[in-house]
Amino acid sequence: MEANIVLLPGDGIGPEVVSAAVEVLNALARRSGHTFHYQEHLIGGCSIDKHGTALTEEALAACRGAGAVLLGAVGGPKWDDPTARVRPEQGLLALRKGLGVFANLRPVRVHPKLIAASPLRPEKLAGVDLLVVRELTGGLYFGQPKGRTQEGGITRAVDTLVYADFEVERIVDLAFRLARGRRKKLASVDKANVLESSRLWRQVTTQVAARYPDVALEHVLVDTAAMRLVANPASFDVIVTENMFGDILTDEAAVLVGSMGLLPSASLGSGGPGLYEPIHGSAPDIAGQGVANPCGTVLSAALMLRHSFGLEAEARALEAAVERAIDSGALTRDLGGSLGTAQMTAAILAHLDI
Repeated sequence: MEANIVLLPGDGIGPEVVSAAVEVLNALARRSGHTFHYQEHLIGGCSIDKHGTALTEEALAACRGAGAVLLGAVGGPKWDDPTARVRPEQGLLALRKGLGVFANLRPVRVHPKLIAASPLRPEKLAGVDLLVVRELTGGLYFGQPKGRTQEGGITRAVDTLVYADFEVERIVDLAFRLARGRRKKLASVDKANVLESSRLWRQVTTQVAARYPDVALEHVLVDTAAMRLVANPASFDVIVTENMFGDILTDEAAVLVGSMGLLPSASLGSGGPGLYEPIHGSAPDIAGQGVANPCGTVLSAALMLRHSFGLEAEARALEAAVERAIDSGALTRDLGGSLGTAQMTAAILAHLDI
């Protein structure tokens, strides 16, 4: 098959890990008879520097016209001014909104070889294999009004947490479908004891559950969920939650596997191009040193092959290559090893079997 992919390397280590993923994708394409065409555009701080905006209309149009989008990372100290009118993260939010992606999937599975890299005791990590489904286009990050006011010498800031019933229904329905294909357990995370938006979330989730009698549903308050992710992470199968809670909980879950550099993500909508990116940030402290872990981006590319292009065998081949590379002892610095980005990429390629 032929596929068009827009690359948004972004800031910091983003260009390094995206380049590694492209190298692996090209090797897979040569072996499997596929052709991938790439367009590269700016996003985040580098786009602000060149264009004065974190995402240009041209870049967004290219993304909308592609089969999928592979992103590196955005942000860094250079643009870390809370009073700035334009910030790198605005590019990511605009991209998600422009593509209409409402569901972010973040799989978390603990590799046996890396149990020692996790701060949790080994017995806590046995059997951890969970999927967090995060709502992407609602909640505090997008609600209006938003901003600051000054009156009588007092500065006030406001953010608005808003959800409509259809926004909850579509993300929860997806989570139930994903749970049905796994261990048939779904935990819906909210703060229904305090927030009206969470009470709506719980109400709609309960209604959707009637369509999936074979999936066990539990409602979990977000503070309890945060504790269980540390105390008993294997008790979770699929977690579905709203935007901000999902943002926080997925970063917490990353600690389970020993490094954020290992975890991929997929952002999906209703028929348009998907957005794929590692969950780590731009890591400006190691940018340009050639030591970034490319695994999260390679695994994000695997999710791209699966969800956007329907290439299940190829996706599994990439995932298996990463797993076998780690099994062989190939570890980057964040995992307690000594390999750089190029060496880790070479190890993945050496174990790519398709």
